[in-house]
Amino acid sequence: MAKLGLNVDHVATVRQARGGTEPDPVTAAAIGELAGAEGITVHLREDRRHIQDRDLEILRRTVQTKLNLEMAATGEMVSIARRVQPEQCTLVPEKRQELTTEGGLDVIGNRSIIEAAVRELREAGIIVSLFVDPDPDQIRASRDCGADAIEIHTGSYAEARAAATQQRELASIRQAVTLGNELGLTVHAGHGLNYVNIIPLAGMQGIEEFNIGHSIISRAMLVGLDRAVREMAALLKHP
Repeated sequence: MAKLGLNVDHVATVRQARGGTEPDPVTAAAIGELAGAEGITVHLREDRRHIQDRDLEILRRTVQTKLNLEMAATGEMVSIARRVQPEQCTLVPEKRQELTTEGGLDVIGNRSIIEAAVRELREAGIIVSLFVDPDPDQIRASRDCGADAIEIHTGSYAEARAAATQQRELASIRQAVTLGNELGLTVHAGHGLNYVNIIPLAGMQGIEEFNIGHSIISRAMLVGLDRAVREMAALLKHP
């Protein structure tokens, strides 16, 4: 059964809207773990729009499962990751103007930069995952860059409205999972997943972990974080 990685970025987004101290993403991470999350994900962005360096430092000391740091493949972020030592780093594309991560990494077009970042992180004993679209060429390039894992960008599937389009995107994801497994990569998936569209993916063999944030945090505003995490974790175990 796939594991649930809880992304707590949007807890920090609410905090930063007022510039205060609450809600605290560190507390949210602890509640999430107690409710069944088997990993905590945060994205430390260049502009620090939500998660702050202090959050990452405290999370490293308090997370009891797996800490997954999403980050751009920059010298600053690689240096921070090597110092903080999360269990995993997921390299993602990053644009200042975007509301959330848009699309997967262009591993082929940025191979030298990504390969160097992967090498430095792995030398520090950190597992490295690359966030990529369900594109066979990008997946092969991820393996060639030395990555341990890939996270398949599920945004196109999540945004599809027509049933035929959804099925086509599901087929692409299924093929990507199969290829990743064949290449010896651990396969994760995430982006835009919610309590409805996760169901077809939850039963898909070969995906080790789903990273989900916005939908869980949104539901938590209505029913509480403990319940929101437990409900998603249950869907992954019993799709």
